[in-house]
Amino acid sequence: MLHKLLLLGAVLLAPVLPAAAQTSAAPDPSRITLVIHGGAGTITRQNMTPEKEKAYTEALNQALQTGYAVLKRGGTSLDAVEATVRFMEDSPLFNAGKGAVFTHDGRNELDAAIMDGQTLKAGAVAGITVVRNPITAARTVMEKSEHVMLMGPGAEQFAREKGLDLVDPSYFRTEARYQQLQKALAAEKGAVPDQLNTPTQKPAAPAPAKSKVKLKAGKPGSYAEPPIFTEGRKYGTVGAVALDQYGNLAAATSTGGMTNKRYGRVGDAPIIGAGTYADNQTCAVSCTGWGEYFIRSTVARDIAARMEYGHAPLAAAAQATLDKVAKLGGDGGLIGLDRQGNFTMPFNSEGMYRGYIKADGQTQVLIYK
Repeated sequence: MLHKLLLLGAVLLAPVLPAAAQTSAAPDPSRITLVIHGGAGTITRQNMTPEKEKAYTEALNQALQTGYAVLKRGGTSLDAVEATVRFMEDSPLFNAGKGAVFTHDGRNELDAAIMDGQTLKAGAVAGITVVRNPITAARTVMEKSEHVMLMGPGAEQFAREKGLDLVDPSYFRTEARYQQLQKALAAEKGAVPDQLNTPTQKPAAPAPAKSKVKLKAGKPGSYAEPPIFTEGRKYGTVGAVALDQYGNLAAATSTGGMTNKRYGRVGDAPIIGAGTYADNQTCAVSCTGWGEYFIRSTVARDIAARMEYGHAPLAAAAQATLDKVAKLGGDGGLIGLDRQGNFTMPFNSEGMYRGYIKADGQTQVLIYK
């Protein structure tokens, strides 16, 4: 009797772990999956040269192979998404890391976030200018601090103390991005036509053409808004979601923000639940789009919530949430992945750089609708 009472007491006093914090499943290499994106927007065949299309296709494939190699050798989903995004940050083709766009003041301000679906731990950085790989800074915040998000000089000091790879701000300068800023500044002054200033979705309530209220610079849809990318409107963000052989999900997102942004503007990418989210019980999500609307719609978490509370399948949940963004006037896209290896890559813009790779090495890279 005493033995039974002691056993009962141990059961009652044992801590109840949340579902997402439970131990990983038995290893199963056949389940590994990696999905990536490299930005969404007005990306059409008419605006894309064959050379540029080939360059993006090759870069996306290399990014997939980078993360796939991690997963194949038994690495975690966290390791895979970090490695994948680091590769894209090191490429001048994408608006993240080396290819980041310029702010109004001629700086490159970088944002990134990462999240572990097993533990719900997350890390993020915003407005940093000297860390070579912002996604690694975000993971370091998650693993080596008690915080979730650090920003600006404080985040850079933290990175310095943790021994991360720091660079001179000039490392991020590329001539193509600098010329984009010059065109944006000229368009802002009315010196040249702003032909890239048309959102791919019409705003729900556009401002009157001759309104005396000056809209915020850099806000998409305003007459002061700068062009975003040379091939048309593009929301330059990179991201990856992965499922490893242990059944764990992870998500990572990194961006340079918007050309000609001011006032320390931060978009959805580093905000947990808006542009980045992962939970083993539902899905991993990374977004790219009109950040202000993705923040207001808490897109990444909304998808997970539809799955958790409404039992919606991943694809349906993602599309419903993206439809909500469109109704508000925003556009963009996202990638999502659940624990069964189901994935989705919806977008409501003209195109989105995207791709996936499965356990057997089956891969596909897409750009247009």
